[in-house]
Amino acid sequence: MQKDQLFTRRRLLFAGAAAVGAAGTATGVVLAGGEDTGGRAAPAPGPQARQAPKASAFRLQPLTGYGQPRAAPPALKARTEPFLEIPAAGRHMMLTFDDGPHPDYTPHILDTLAKYDVRAMFFVCGEQVEWNRDLLARMADEGHVVGNHTWTHPLLIRMSRKKIRSEMKRTSDIIEDTYGERPQWFRAPYGAWNRNVFELGAEMGMEPMAWTVDTTDWTTPGTRTIVERVEKGAAPGVVVLSHDAGGDRTQSVRAIREYLPYLIDHGYHLTVPRHRPV
Repeated sequence: MQKDQLFTRRRLLFAGAAAVGAAGTATGVVLAGGEDTGGRAAPAPGPQARQAPKASAFRLQPLTGYGQPRAAPPALKARTEPFLEIPAAGRHMMLTFDDGPHPDYTPHILDTLAKYDVRAMFFVCGEQVEWNRDLLARMADEGHVVGNHTWTHPLLIRMSRKKIRSEMKRTSDIIEDTYGERPQWFRAPYGAWNRNVFELGAEMGMEPMAWTVDTTDWTTPGTRTIVERVEKGAAPGVVVLSHDAGGDRTQSVRAIREYLPYLIDHGYHLTVPRHRPV
């Protein structure tokens, strides 16, 4: 059975077991090209502020390319729930993509993001990165933020701390080796979190990120349905969950070509975090 089919079967098996905590807040997250809002609404951007900053302004830190890995970031205080949104500063939203990178779908999504000069977050699986390092390098070059989504996409809440640590660490290692820096964000597969997951992520310097709007594109509901879910769910602070691997993502590729210009035309600024929350 192909890896994509296995991914889809695992999703169908475990989707009901996912349990995201109560709604979190993203107070203190610094958005790309902006200042720390501290949860306060920012003034409406003028014509100059609407211009997208250069790619380098979107990076979490200056990249070091393919040099020696840097030391792991300092451990963080463990949270008890993931972030579900970003600060509602103006009309900011964030697009996120899970399970990749995939050679058949990720390049098309990156092409669409580049066409509109938009940055996104990609929560990648280590085993996918292993075979598609060029795509992760492209994400770095184009200013996207890469997060940790484990090595094999398992249901972490059924695993020991040792195995969870291995899934996270291996993925952070290959991200650093390929992307140029260790990830500062982590997303649990299936949105299934528990204390071990929060604590181990924090030990590795990663904050937990969930989502606000789930496109459920992994069920392949149809391109129009995915588009409608994003457009109807659009609001300041929203984090959109989509996928660029784990099955046939043709609908996801087509959908972003429709909803991205719609969001921009309706005054939304698609952004990514530049720094850790405080």
